[in-house]
Amino acid sequence: MIEAWALVEKGAVVDSRDADRLVPWWSFTKTVLAAAALVLIRDGLITLDEPVEGRPYTLRQLLQHRSGLANYGDLRAYHEAVGRGDDPWPVPELLNRLDAQKLRYPAGEGWDYSNVGYLVVGQLIETIVGSDLNAALQRLVLTPLGIRNARIARDRADLADVSMGSAKGYHPAWVYHGLMVGTVADAALLLDRLLETSLLTLGLLREMLTPFVLPGPIAGRPWQNPGYGLGTMTGDTTAGLNVGGHTGGGPGSTIAVYRSLGGSVSRTAAFFRTSEDEAVTEEGAFRLLDG
Repeated sequence: MIEAWALVEKGAVVDSRDADRLVPWWSFTKTVLAAAALVLIRDGLITLDEPVEGRPYTLRQLLQHRSGLANYGDLRAYHEAVGRGDDPWPVPELLNRLDAQKLRYPAGEGWDYSNVGYLVVGQLIETIVGSDLNAALQRLVLTPLGIRNARIARDRADLADVSMGSAKGYHPAWVYHGLMVGTVADAALLLDRLLETSLLTLGLLREMLTPFVLPGPIAGRPWQNPGYGLGTMTGDTTAGLNVGGHTGGGPGSTIAVYRSLGGSVSRTAAFFRTSEDEAVTEEGAFRLLDG
């Protein structure tokens, strides 16, 4: 079992263990995608609350998992293919298997976690910027925040030096919205700088952290009043903290990257484990924030 963490206060890592380890960021990638989309809003290139061109949902609904799009995590065939070590399905095949043109509910009238929604966000970013997703995220988010070593992994070779736990040989393209990899320290520093610097306006940061409140608490997880903002999981923990960030998990590992919101001292923590138990990983991050 590998555990690695980093705690950031006032822009610097103040506590860490193995924090230079390269790890998969899993769904913390969604926070980076959301930040990139909000930069495009900041620059007047897209809007938050008008329908995405040719689609029945808005960017806000995509970022908040309220678009009505299906999630491939519900497909048994997906889990079987990943377990066999198959190559990922082409995107058109994925969408056909999901009957993705058919919304599960009218946009804005429900909530259902959807990686397909973030696939659409990534495609939208690529179209507007005119480059592939990795180059777009580098330009819009990573370089402005001084994060130099994180990247989108495209094939198995890109994970050769990444701690994947029991998932050796995993193909990162199974994460259809893009799988970012980076150090544990850089995950914490990215979130800290995103919420602390002027990359986004105060109004956009407020939008990012304003939750659509979900039924809670979550059984077996350290959430009392959970919610989902724009690319962020945010709300109150069972320990009484108010936090914003994201948990990510996939075959062989989990990561939790969160910032404490409110209070006299803001802390940001990233906690990684080569275990698929998201609750324990979240508890590790929340303990760092509460320290």
